[in-house]
Amino acid sequence: MGNIFTLAISAIFINNFVLTRFLGLCPYIGVSKKLDQALGMGMAVIFVMSMASTITWMIHNYLLIPFDLVYLQTIAFILTIATLVQFVEMVIQKMAPSLYKSLGVFLPLITTNCAVLGVSIININESLTFIESILHGIFAGIGFTVVLIIMAGLRERLDKSPVPESMKDLPISFILAGCMALAFLGFAGFNI
Repeated sequence: MGNIFTLAISAIFINNFVLTRFLGLCPYIGVSKKLDQALGMGMAVIFVMSMASTITWMIHNYLLIPFDLVYLQTIAFILTIATLVQFVEMVIQKMAPSLYKSLGVFLPLITTNCAVLGVSIININESLTFIESILHGIFAGIGFTVVLIIMAGLRERLDKSPVPESMKDLPISFILAGCMALAFLGFAGFNI
């Protein structure tokens, strides 16, 4: 149980994919304008990261290693992630058309989201077990969602604040992202 807690705290706060590893910045900046969009994207990323962690671990351990095809790891992982994202896109389009429209181009971009590929590769490189890989994918997705929601909340508040015209939208967003990264960097000193 302690190992699960350590994995959760590490993936969500200490080694957050967006703020400490700088993976997945496109949706982080692009979808964090509205809280509902951020939450929808976060849920999609949690699902894709957890499923990608599960499937890529099995592909690596039961297909690539036994047949000595480890050099195809990146290609196999990207194809797996692309398939999962297409599935998520079809489900969201059918179940929540308004969310599908609001996410726009950022939903298919989960396919090329390096955070999703990063979690799969890190699971393999750190020799995580099957269960640890699944949990790491879930916790990494939660960490992604947490920073996406925080950023969306801050950006919604900034839209109502007297920000100088030259700093509106992206410039202030980059400053916010840097401040959030510094704040999360404070977690790096914790010993778990």
